[in-house]
Amino acid sequence: MNLPNSLTLIRIFLVPLLVVVLLTKVEWPVMGVSSQVLGAAIFAVASLTDWLDGYVARRRQQVTTLGQLMDPIADKLLTAAAFISLVQMGAAPAWMVAVIIGREFAVTGLRSIAYSRGTVIASSPMGKAKMTSQVVAILLLILGHEGYRPFYLLGQAALWVVVILSVVSAVDYYRKFTRAASPL
Repeated sequence: MNLPNSLTLIRIFLVPLLVVVLLTKVEWPVMGVSSQVLGAAIFAVASLTDWLDGYVARRRQQVTTLGQLMDPIADKLLTAAAFISLVQMGAAPAWMVAVIIGREFAVTGLRSIAYSRGTVIASSPMGKAKMTSQVVAILLLILGHEGYRPFYLLGQAALWVVVILSVVSAVDYYRKFTRAASPL
């Protein structure tokens, strides 16, 4: 197993730890750190592995089929777990999270169907912007929940950006899918 794939696995293994930290109401023994700060740190490290695994894979020419399959799954596990935890914490509206996660399933389904037909629908810049906005929104909402109020307000605004980018990028992927699926 190469380093990029190992980083992807680390991201997957951090998901249950993130959920436990966010949803367990205790002060953690590390210098009295709050659940929010520890959860934000875990999420930030996991998000950093998303960027790092791709960078290392390209730089070292270690792009593998396993990595190409596991990376988006790891991303979706991480963000879905974080968003669902935020709903449970009362920091994010369930309907917004349903739209975001529904988009992830829909786009993954379209990309899988296209791939099974021999067509690859690559990640778009809009999809990458959506992922970046998700990371920002999640970090702000975690840190702002029961904590610094301006972070929470910024997180709520960022969550609207995520919802809008999710819908717009889903439409973009659908258009790409219909062009790829229809004969010329």
